[in-house]
Amino acid sequence: MSANLWISIIGIAILLFLSGFFSGSETALTASSRARIRQLKKAGSHNAGLVERLVERKERLLGALLLGNNLVNILASAIATAIFIDAFGANGVVYATLAMTLLVVIFSEVLPKTWAITRPDSFSLAVAPFLRPVVTLLTPFSFAVEKLVGVILGLFGVDPRQSRNGVTGHDELRGTVDLLHHEGEVIKKDRDMLGGILDLRELEVSDVMIHRTQMTALDADLEPGKLVSEILDSPFTRIPLWRGEQDNIIGIIHAKNVLRALHEAGGDINKVDVATIASKPWFVPDTTPLQDQLNNFLKGKSHFALVVDEFGEVEGLVTLEDILEEIVGDISDEYDEVHEGARKQADGSYLIDGAKPIRDVNRLLDWNLPDDEATTIAGLILHEAKMIPSVNQSFNFHGFRFRVTKKVHNRITELRVSKS
Repeated sequence: MSANLWISIIGIAILLFLSGFFSGSETALTASSRARIRQLKKAGSHNAGLVERLVERKERLLGALLLGNNLVNILASAIATAIFIDAFGANGVVYATLAMTLLVVIFSEVLPKTWAITRPDSFSLAVAPFLRPVVTLLTPFSFAVEKLVGVILGLFGVDPRQSRNGVTGHDELRGTVDLLHHEGEVIKKDRDMLGGILDLRELEVSDVMIHRTQMTALDADLEPGKLVSEILDSPFTRIPLWRGEQDNIIGIIHAKNVLRALHEAGGDINKVDVATIASKPWFVPDTTPLQDQLNNFLKGKSHFALVVDEFGEVEGLVTLEDILEEIVGDISDEYDEVHEGARKQADGSYLIDGAKPIRDVNRLLDWNLPDDEATTIAGLILHEAKMIPSVNQSFNFHGFRFRVTKKVHNRITELRVSKS
């Protein structure tokens, strides 16, 4: 074999290597985790900083990579075609096409891209120092190509500068968490906790409040001794006080203040004037976003607020604990009454308390019942059925079968739910 032939073969090998470099770099840089790269950069990795700067200008990066990849592929094919024509004449074009297709697919596409996709972060960190000068060199050419493509697309009414992705950072983060949970890398508890944090922006106070029918409130006009006994016997630290009618909330009494007043009165329970030591009630609209209310609690150094509707009527109450439970799940102490809420039956169905929030059921059983129009399971039945059902009446909604098992007057207190 002549020296020129060897030079040509070595040149083709080098060009194929460069093609593989461009292909692998493209795959690695587009598949690498921006979060991990950011953490490595904060840890002091110089290459991570290079990767981040390259990915920031993704259009410029991809344009340079595609330009470089096509350049070396076309040049390698031209050299191979010349070699095969010298050896086989006109048939050499066919042989060169087959040979180069095989070599490019194996060594310049499949092999480097497979390597890159299995270790995108480490691959990106390794190629970044070599890729940066290449991108800088090819940027003027890729910029010109990008402008030309923009002009051509403009003739068809397409503006490449307008992104129509429509996916927010929160949606992307939620999708990533769900995917990692599906793949077994994130346990259900952690997924629910992260999802609860993301949901705070979408929920309102009315979605997590304790409804007035379940709210404990005391008459401020009770005899002092009886009122103090009721407060100390209650499992709650803070209790609303009303006067005249239950909607007329005059204050919030804290059990700690009652104990302090009782101590100052020398233990005489009848000398404690509960109304005078109650704090001013804090009223918030039921449409307040949960994230805003959490911030208000933190700023106001308060843990308790009463929820009112658009007419100013008390709908219920919300506490800091209620909001935190949306993130970490139920928080129980030695004074809390334990409610199962959902009990699995032998046939695979569940007996669910009608007052159980839909969000809690979805989180507990990993279901996907809609909670846009109703907050509780009973509310969902009323919304879908457009009627007040009777005991043992059944409905099929959203892929589930609901049967009313208990009622108190017009209130559904228990349901049997199973997948239909």
